[in-house]
Amino acid sequence: MAQQFVNSKLKADKVVVFGKSSCPYCHDAVKLLEGLHLKPGHFEYVDLTTRSDMSAIQDYLLEITGARTVPRVFIGEKCIGGFTDLDTLYRSGELKSILQKIGAL
Repeated sequence: MAQQFVNSKLKADKVVVFGKSSCPYCHDAVKLLEGLHLKPGHFEYVDLTTRSDMSAIQDYLLEITGARTVPRVFIGEKCIGGFTDLDTLYRSGELKSILQKIGAL
């Protein structure tokens, strides 16, 4: 079920952040992405604290990304890591290029 849920969120032209409402880095990731003004429908924040299967989802994220910490940021269907990785891509200028390639910007 957790696997189906996560996989249903991932799309080739979408940015998805799996996070928790109490996580400051999750808020930072959302703020950074919202500041880029992605096309409507190309960004989704999934608050795991609203899910009864939160632990199972994090276990599955560990299986597919190597970490169960949040945020887990997916661009297209690829996990780029957490907020630090997202911020590094942003500061280097690579993030906009990646987002343009998937049609989100």
